[in-house]
Amino acid sequence: MGILPFVAELGLIDHHCHGVLRTDSTREEFESLLLEADAVSPLGGSFFDSAVGFAVRRWCAPLLDLPRHATPEAYLERRNSLHITEVSRTFLMASGIHTFLVDGGFQPDRLLSAEELTSLAGAVAHSIVRLEHLAEELRPSVSPAEFADAVRSRLASCGAVGAKSIAAYRVGLSLPGSRPSDAEVERAVSAWSGRLADPVVISFLAWEALDAGLPLQFHVGYGDSDIDLHRCDPSLLTPFLRATASLGVPVLLLHNYPFHRQAGYLAQVFPHVFCDLGLTTHGLGHQAPRVLAEALEIVPYGKFLFSSDAFGLPELYYLGALLFRRALSDFLSDGLRRDAFLEDDAHRIARLIASENAARVYKL
Repeated sequence: MGILPFVAELGLIDHHCHGVLRTDSTREEFESLLLEADAVSPLGGSFFDSAVGFAVRRWCAPLLDLPRHATPEAYLERRNSLHITEVSRTFLMASGIHTFLVDGGFQPDRLLSAEELTSLAGAVAHSIVRLEHLAEELRPSVSPAEFADAVRSRLASCGAVGAKSIAAYRVGLSLPGSRPSDAEVERAVSAWSGRLADPVVISFLAWEALDAGLPLQFHVGYGDSDIDLHRCDPSLLTPFLRATASLGVPVLLLHNYPFHRQAGYLAQVFPHVFCDLGLTTHGLGHQAPRVLAEALEIVPYGKFLFSSDAFGLPELYYLGALLFRRALSDFLSDGLRRDAFLEDDAHRIARLIASENAARVYKL
């Protein structure tokens, strides 16, 4: 099925993404970036033999003047014959994303910054501050007693439109439903060495982001092998969400698969909670329509956002946008066939999810 014309023409706000690589990729690096895998293993074969691998061959190959379903060898040979800047510009421009909210706190030396992405894509970009990265930058330069105020000062002056927590990677999502005191934070910082993995400090960072009025993103659901998936269920955030609802600052649940139904429930029952499918969309390839329909089962349409969570490969921005459009088009077409809503309603739902919800949440 094709894309409904009004969906095809939607401009998108990508409310969570990363930069693209500065340099060309080897085949091994390219394949590993297709998935959330640490590395390609001969035990598992090629990652081109995956939903997203086939999506690259089907949808990305024609943009590099190759036939649909070009072989991996032909695709990478053609890609590497072009300058990485040209490849990135091609896919970013074709995505139809006009605004990028960029988390630049992960491997910043390897990726283009938000400002560089803006120039390359001919779009607007804003920064999302990664809380754990901010804390790890501050820690060597302040005493434990100074840490809390230093965080507050940095959040007030960072110029970001939102914040992101990777609590899921560091301590899981069972954050307490009460705000840590400064004395508790000072004791935790005194005991902290190495990578930040202290629940008191991470909880403190989340509360401070909300106090600063920054919409707060949480990584939820699947990621790389650094997470324990059972600790990434968004329902574990329930005490924290209950405690922060009165603040009136949005909390955004990212990715969510395989917990997308739990995320939709939380977005329904808590006034400040929103959700998306993130990298799930391109990760699922041709199966994206089925899971998007599941994600939209009970969530109010004014509380669902688009994001790509693209990292490294510009193809992932393009695929994230394209497969999202196709999935949303299928969802709306099915609703129109079933007389679930009028065509004007379908247009409005599409605009909400594509950009209007994000513009409202982040005050863009």
